[in-house]
Amino acid sequence: MRLIRLGAEPSAIGADVRAALTACGAGTGVLGGVALTGVQPPDCPVPLDAIVVLPKGVLVIVGVDLPDPAVKLEAPLGGQWKIDGWPLVSQDGAPNPATEAVAAATAVAQRIQAMRAEPLPVSTVVAVGPFVSQVVQPTVDLNRGVRVLHPKPSTVLSAARELATSTVPCTADHAVKLLAILQNTGTPPEARSLLAEGFSDAVSPDLASASTMLIPKVNAKPLVPRKRLPWLYVTAGSLVALILLVWLLVALPGDDKPADATPAPSTTQPTTVVVDGTTFVPKEMKKDKDCQAPAFGDVKAWLIANECGEVLRATYETTVKDKQASVMVVDLDLLDAPSAKALHSVVAQPGSGGVNGLDGKPLENAAFASRLKGSHVQLAFVVWSGGAGDQTLDPVAKQALRLPATR
Repeated sequence: MRLIRLGAEPSAIGADVRAALTACGAGTGVLGGVALTGVQPPDCPVPLDAIVVLPKGVLVIVGVDLPDPAVKLEAPLGGQWKIDGWPLVSQDGAPNPATEAVAAATAVAQRIQAMRAEPLPVSTVVAVGPFVSQVVQPTVDLNRGVRVLHPKPSTVLSAARELATSTVPCTADHAVKLLAILQNTGTPPEARSLLAEGFSDAVSPDLASASTMLIPKVNAKPLVPRKRLPWLYVTAGSLVALILLVWLLVALPGDDKPADATPAPSTTQPTTVVVDGTTFVPKEMKKDKDCQAPAFGDVKAWLIANECGEVLRATYETTVKDKQASVMVVDLDLLDAPSAKALHSVVAQPGSGGVNGLDGKPLENAAFASRLKGSHVQLAFVVWSGGAGDQTLDPVAKQALRLPATR
């Protein structure tokens, strides 16, 4: 298993969780997968001790610090927890701490679904400590995919084998998408490096199982030498061809320009575009097949997890109240209208990120507007030239949505 530490563990028992995961070692000899420790995905209500992305499932591990070590912990999800027969009373008055853990796991599952990553079963592990010899859970809770345990390599391994049971193994590319939408910082590993952690290659198995019996067999035939033409016939034929070529060059009407030099009709680029009385001057345009490269934040995470045809970025300049403003229009071409709608719901959220300018940097505090158009998501960013934007530019951003992204 590969560990990626993104922050400090929120619970004291989290150190034991990390130690148990570290004991698995890199590779697939024990478990495989990737563990994010000290992580709090967007929309998750609490920081998590770990999220473990396995080839056949996702484990959300939440640490719970008990007041004292215990020989026996009774841990029903819907009832009072007891330590060695004594009721466990939490500071917030909750009957047990599993409620918060299940809510966190639910938030993780919802984020995976909202970002349109292919689903894997998401299960909850409540790590309790400082020490518990025996944990008793009702069968109905076990069937719900929740495990309460003291984190040791053996207990974590058993939970992973019991809970990660997807019939369709996760590919390395899919794992990259999952990690991208779960990490709150940093960049996920490359797909090829995850093959060593047990994630499957989507191409190799198919190629390995390809049958060469489908290739038609070509019957070999002995080569038969051609008969050589007499030398005289060859010479005569060449002479006739040469005479014909000279006659064509002389007989055909001459022209100073080659036949294929006719200039193609040119389209005059507009010097200005006027929208509702506001004049926009076109500057630059760039087209990319890699939609995720210029994006950042949740928008980038969504684009990593989903396919996108191409992204177009066009820049303009305009004048607002005698001040120069810079405008960028972005057109993201998705696969279909539902994909565009899903991405637009992410883009519309404040602080969800966006698309960088042509210089590779985000437009600082830009006035922003967005809209859906079939399978396209269109964005507009407006800032004062050489500075950030403000609310004065909001109407300009809405006008800019009607500018052509391509010219």
